[in-house]
Formats: sequence, structure tokens, C-alpha cells
Amino acid sequence: MPRSSSHPRRSSLAGHRAAGILLGLVALAAAIVLGWPQLLDLQRAPLVAQAISFRLPVAIGATAILLLLLIPVLASRKARAVLGMTALVIALFVASTVGVLFDRGLGAPLAASDSPGSINILSWNTRGDAPGSPSIAELAVEVGADVVVLPETTEELGVEIAAQMSEAGSPMWVHTQTIDEDYKATSTTLLISPDLGDYEVVTDRGDTSTLPTVIAVPVDGSGPTIIAAHPVSPTPGNMDAWKADLDWLATQCTSNTIVAGDFNSTLDHLSGLGDGGSGQLGSCADAALATDNGAVGTWTAGVPPLLGANIDRVMATPEWSVTGFEVIVSRDEAGSDHRPVFAQLSPSSLS
Repeated sequence: MPRSSSHPRRSSLAGHRAAGILLGLVALAAAIVLGWPQLLDLQRAPLVAQAISFRLPVAIGATAILLLLLIPVLASRKARAVLGMTALVIALFVASTVGVLFDRGLGAPLAASDSPGSINILSWNTRGDAPGSPSIAELAVEVGADVVVLPETTEELGVEIAAQMSEAGSPMWVHTQTIDEDYKATSTTLLISPDLGDYEVVTDRGDTSTLPTVIAVPVDGSGPTIIAAHPVSPTPGNMDAWKADLDWLATQCTSNTIVAGDFNSTLDHLSGLGDGGSGQLGSCADAALATDNGAVGTWTAGVPPLLGANIDRVMATPEWSVTGFEVIVSRDEAGSDHRPVFAQLSPSSLS
């Protein structure tokens, strides 16, 4: 009786298909973790938190892998059996990531309006006073800032900025919290215009763990609480402190509050910390997301904005609506590794 020569081939192809399914499932698990970590509550987990900070670079890397896989997939039936499912998963991951970026907004600067009662906010992590007071004061005057939030900025520089703004017709009160006088990055400075009324710093609400946050409240109780925030960055040794900082900051976002600064967190990291949907921290909503700028990177300065991480932000409770917003790229050579962020907030009843 003649022997069939097709059985070994079928067995081999079945083995390749089994291997392909296994590889595809591994790729699917990785795609879920990197593309939708919130599904498994992994958005603030070690390694995952760092990887999802840069969605577009990850998508570009995945695209390069996909192109390399397509060469053998298109050339060989066996390779297609082993790698076809993986290639399909990677293609879907890239498409979904690009979709998320488009949904958050690739950059649409919104010019400030003349809304009555509006507050102009400038936030800029200065990397330890690096841009210098003239550069910071010039930008603050240029955008008509009523509030200037300056993580990693000393009181000395804050006083210089306020003096230069006063000379330009925009006086400011200076409030600074410092952990270590010898290390500039452990200072956070908040400038507030007298036009907003008298403010005082409160220290009985707690603080971020490693880098200081400044909480200023109106003396007469009229006006928003203003918070200059600086949670620690999610480096491997600071993960617990970083998560605790964000949890604490979420509890500060209650009624009539504006919070700005270097959050060291993207919109993905904030998921699950808000009272509402995406872009929420406590009761505060993100100004960048509200204006189709949620995918524009603020760190690091000097790289194309869409390749960076969106970690510097302005957020506010529902009493405020966003009537102006911009991630400012014109200061990329000023010395800081962060881009300044400008937002105009107007009372919701008037916007």
C-alpha cells in the first residue's frame, strides 16, 4: 500500500500554527498592557508606567517590528503560520494607539479670550531656575499671567521674576515651599496677582512626598484654591511615593480648585483617580484634553512634541471652563527640559 507523504507536512504545519497561536497570545497580552493598561489596573505599575508615558514612540517601535515580520509572513507559508497572528495583533495595537492619540488631540492651541472673571495660568518646571528670571518674567507678561506655577524654582528667583513683572505693570505675590535649600529642584514657587485678592499658603493638608506642593487659599474665602503641584517622578525607587503623591493630590481637587504644575504623570497614569471620565484627578479636569492638546508632549523640550510625554498640565474643578490653552514650544532652547503650559480658565457660568 502506498504511503501518504502529506501527513508529515500537515503535522509540521499544525505545529507551526500552534506556535503561532502561542506567540499571538503573548503579543495580545503585551498589546493590552501597553495599549489599555487600565483594563488590568496596571497604569501605575512598575515598568508599565514608564512604557506608557511615550505612546507614539512605542507605536513607532511596534510599526518597525511589524514591517520586519511582514517580510517572512508574505514570503513563506510556514512563517505566516507562526507569525501571522502576531503581525495582526501588532497592526491592531498600532492602529488603536494612533486612534487614542488622535482622540486626545495632536495639538490645537486655543487663543485666550476676553471672558470676564478669567484667570490666566502659566506653568513651567524650570529645572532648578535654568531659564533665568528675565526669560520667565517675559513669558509671564506676554501671556498676561495671573498665576505662575514654577516647580523646581527657588524663592530667590521667584522674587526676581515678581520684581521684573511689577516693572512691566504686572505685580505678583510670591509663595515658595522648599525641602532642601541646597538643592534647587526641591523648591516650588507660586506667583499670584494681587488682582485675584489676598492669598495665604496652608500647610495643614499634607504635601507631596519628595518635592513640595504649594496650596494657596483666598484669605476672604472668595476665589479658587490654587495649587502648584509637583509629585515625584515614577523612577524605580520612587514608585510607592509617586502613587501616594497622586492619591493625595486627587483628594485636594475638590470644589473650586485650580491645580497646575509638573504632574510627572500622563493621562493614562491618572486613570482611576478621578470622579469622572478620562483626564480627571479628583474633581479636576485636564485643560489639555479639553482643547484637543492631550497628546502634545511637554517633556522633554527639544524633541518633536508628539514624541514627548504630556506630564505638565493645568486642571480645574467644574466651576471653571477652559477658554485658552497652549503647550508653548517657542522656549525649547531656554534651558529647562520642560515646556511651559498656558491655560486660561473662565467661570463656567460665563463661558
